[in-house]
Amino acid sequence: MLNSLDLQGRPQDTRIVVAMSGGVDSSVTAALLKSEGYDVVGITLQLYDHGAATHRKGACCAGQDIHDARNVAERIGIPHYVLDYENRFRESVIDNFADSYASGETPVPCIECNRSIKFRDLLATARELGAAALATGHYVASRRLPDGSRALVCAADADRDQSYFLFATTREQLDFLRFPLGDMTKPQARELARRFGLDVADKQDSQDICFVPTGRYTDIIGRLRPNAVEPGDIVDLGGRVIGKHQGIVHFTVGQRRGLGIASSAPLYVVRLDAGSRRVVVGPREALRMDRIQLRDINWIGDGALDAAVGDGLELFVRVRSTRAPQPAWLRAADGGYEVELVAGEEGVSPGQACVFYDASSGQARVLGGGFIKSATSRGAVREAAASRPLVEAVRG
Repeated sequence: MLNSLDLQGRPQDTRIVVAMSGGVDSSVTAALLKSEGYDVVGITLQLYDHGAATHRKGACCAGQDIHDARNVAERIGIPHYVLDYENRFRESVIDNFADSYASGETPVPCIECNRSIKFRDLLATARELGAAALATGHYVASRRLPDGSRALVCAADADRDQSYFLFATTREQLDFLRFPLGDMTKPQARELARRFGLDVADKQDSQDICFVPTGRYTDIIGRLRPNAVEPGDIVDLGGRVIGKHQGIVHFTVGQRRGLGIASSAPLYVVRLDAGSRRVVVGPREALRMDRIQLRDINWIGDGALDAAVGDGLELFVRVRSTRAPQPAWLRAADGGYEVELVAGEEGVSPGQACVFYDASSGQARVLGGGFIKSATSRGAVREAAASRPLVEAVRG
């Protein structure tokens, strides 16, 4: 007989480890499962030197959050443990984040944290504690498939959906993970927190870059990778120098403001060349890309990836967490994989994720995804634009 978490056995005979960040979502998850009779164990991870971030609004896994998680655990009557994962987090997430920015990419540290820390290291700890599952407060859901495996699907609340950040979850991990909030809205979760009498019911949501206490990620990157803040040139699409900058780390693809140059038409960051420390700018139409080359593919759709792709697989992709999935083709190319966007997309940045879905809206199934290695346009917009002068005054 299956219980509410789709596991064999009565709730009271089923141990569940809940990842408790100290926020309202993970707190509600723990309280909800406890109220259903499960043997709940709360674990909070200390991921970085939380002293500097203790009083910062919007931080997570910091000093105040550990205190909040402990209070929630005491309130609902479950054991609670704090594990020091600071070294693992620094090596897997912070160093990776700095390296990515220094190479001209725009990384998403939440993806690496979920992949390397929560769903690998913490999941292993949950197994060691005899848990039948690891539950989190993510807004995403999973569904049992006919063969007994599980599919990852978008949350019912599209405004809170976090599937983009979880595309790297493997099939084996999905079998062990549960997401009790996947079919709830955020207001419903907060109302549950109030019913359970949790002090965190109205707590502010955490920020993505939790380990940046000042809110300025360039400070951390400059300390860890000084080469990322070395000055260089701002050039147009034809390679003409039109300005200077104080480090490529200050720029992202698609950026318009803060370029420090004046022109006869709006200019945007088209790409970053870390090797030459060049920031390449151009008109908005130069941002539109049609083909995306991917690395580190994770496939959680049906069957093997090569068989599923065949001569080309029609699906929907999201290239940034804030953008809606759009139709595309996934194909094998040059020993790897690439995505061809049906309508193109602006501001496709290396380092971001390209996540695959089987539908464009609703509780679509996540088929996997990969990290963006590079992007190209099928047209000659950039070459045409490079042939005409765009900048009439340098450095405003």
